[in-house]
Amino acid sequence: MSKRKTQSHISKGKTDLKLRAYLFSLRTIKLINELPNKRVFWVIGDQLLRSSTSIGANIVEAKSSSSKREFIKYYEISLKSANETKYWLCLLRDSDIEGMDQRAVKNTLQEAVEIGNMLGSSLLTMKGKR
Repeated sequence: MSKRKTQSHISKGKTDLKLRAYLFSLRTIKLINELPNKRVFWVIGDQLLRSSTSIGANIVEAKSSSSKREFIKYYEISLKSANETKYWLCLLRDSDIEGMDQRAVKNTLQEAVEIGNMLGSSLLTMKGKR
């Protein structure tokens, strides 16, 4: 997706969870790319990359589910990945990395919180608890 197309879809992404998760993955990839070249950040970056991209991957996977139960399971996995992503972002936020764009970390963390809230709300609706 080109940068122009990505930017034109940002407003739509506020309501389209799949697109929002995709854009979040791109944002996280850029953030990881800015981490210092030190072993500890390789580990955090690797874990953050896996958990953040898993959010969108499981949302996409849910679309081809064969049952409501399976669909819900994929959303539950996405929510767990969002929670794990928040953990890794909090580590980056609190590790006081010299030269790290803390505003970018905080904005990415806020987006992870919002996506997690959207997933949680969707799950409550799907399970009839809302």
